[in-house]
Amino acid sequence: MCIKVRRRGVEYGAGMSSPKPIAAETAAAFSLTDSVPVGPASIVSQTVLQSPEAKVTLFAFAQGQELTTHTNRRRAFLQVLSGTGDFFYNDAWHRHASGTWLHFPPEHPHAVRATEAFTMLLTLCAEPPPAQA
Repeated sequence: MCIKVRRRGVEYGAGMSSPKPIAAETAAAFSLTDSVPVGPASIVSQTVLQSPEAKVTLFAFAQGQELTTHTNRRRAFLQVLSGTGDFFYNDAWHRHASGTWLHFPPEHPHAVRATEAFTMLLTLCAEPPPAQA
């Protein structure tokens, strides 16, 4: 997945960090509140779980950071955990705060803009293969 980050009109590649995620075959707990500190002028991410069927990533956005419009081949579920952000989908910007849950079907254009520091949990799910006749 290629995501561009825009800060004050300048674009650069997002540094996606991948500390050791939970093994897909292991039952485990993970603290969403203590895991990813928000750095100044940055977007920090941590993979929580990765399997062939799903990928779960925790993001922390500093105020003013942005992921430009992009798509993903997987179905995306996004939950705002803290703070407030602007989300572009259905050809318009929408402001969502802590407690909001969003769904983006595969290939749906979307973007994220941090109006203040905020955290979100992104879950990407593989689509089942088409049924064979």
